[in-house]
Amino acid sequence: MWVFLYFILIFAVLLTVFHLLGYGYLINGISKTYLKGKTSANIDDGNFFSKNNIETKDPKPWETAENYNKTVLPKNIVDDLIHSDTASFLVVKDGKLVHEQYYKNYKKTSLTNSFSMAKAITVMLFGKALEEGKIKNIDQKFSDYFDEFKNRDFAKDLTLRHLAQMESGLDWREDYKNPFLPNAKAYYGKNLMDATFRRIFKEKPGERFEYQSGTTQLLGFAVRKAVNQTLASYLSEKFWIPLGMEHNAIWSTDSLGMEKTYCCIHATSRDFAKLGQLFLNDGQFEGKQLLDLDFINEMRKPTQKSEEIYGMGFWINHDNPIKHYYFLGLQGQYIIIIPEHKMVIVRTGSYQNLPKTDRGRPDQVKFLVNETVKVFV
Repeated sequence: MWVFLYFILIFAVLLTVFHLLGYGYLINGISKTYLKGKTSANIDDGNFFSKNNIETKDPKPWETAENYNKTVLPKNIVDDLIHSDTASFLVVKDGKLVHEQYYKNYKKTSLTNSFSMAKAITVMLFGKALEEGKIKNIDQKFSDYFDEFKNRDFAKDLTLRHLAQMESGLDWREDYKNPFLPNAKAYYGKNLMDATFRRIFKEKPGERFEYQSGTTQLLGFAVRKAVNQTLASYLSEKFWIPLGMEHNAIWSTDSLGMEKTYCCIHATSRDFAKLGQLFLNDGQFEGKQLLDLDFINEMRKPTQKSEEIYGMGFWINHDNPIKHYYFLGLQGQYIIIIPEHKMVIVRTGSYQNLPKTDRGRPDQVKFLVNETVKVFV
């Protein structure tokens, strides 16, 4: 009895200390990982967080090609997909599904975590708000939306373009393993504004490319303020419904209902593929221009500061013989667009040790592009 009471007392003291030091979110993180049999964030954790719905209407299912699922994948692709703990692998060619495969217990209706693929979607919403005049111009200052940044060193010069291009100058170390760094606080904490607005700016915006989740979260705050509605509902109105997505999706939020705009859109792989097809079609769907082409070209134009590997929300590989650009999320979530071959590849899964020796880009993306083209072209 006394041992149990002693344990409870120690736990209560530790809990108090964590909260006093600003690490109360760690308890939430433990409850959503280790106590669920996981060791980190995962593609199935959508129901563990508060969320906003992304609704669809009048679904338009993918048209399948004549050779749909009739092509046997070669051993090297199969081995790579199995080794990397893949959940789904889809290939779209000429606007039709040619291959669709699910692993383990995943299926067509499974909603899985986009992780950082949501960064490109947040940039899409930024572009749509620009197009609709809700944001004045791409170089509008962030401080126009939040007065508290007008007198902060460096931050007073921060623009929305800086945020979209990952050139904010924010002091944010993009580390997914250290629970005491800002990514963990943003993911498991209750207040995204507290997690991001308290960060200092270590250098002048526009000076250097540095990929950061906090930077896209700041962009999300500005876009949400500009459109004056939840970003989930804006995404639903401007893209999910017009694209005829097959399923509703969800977007994880903090306790105040603010979307994690750097992350965490839970959708089906088929619907992720539709986002890729939209860009392959230069923003058009069924004769309607859903996103301005000039803005799309800004998104997929590699920046000099990134050494030509990043645009606005997109990772880019133009040095590969088969040029491609892609949405990229933690643990190997990809929507890959290959314009030359009118192809979209979607891969989701839980690749815990994802090699990124290709100048910060996952080795697997280039492999899947080069090998999949051999099979389906």
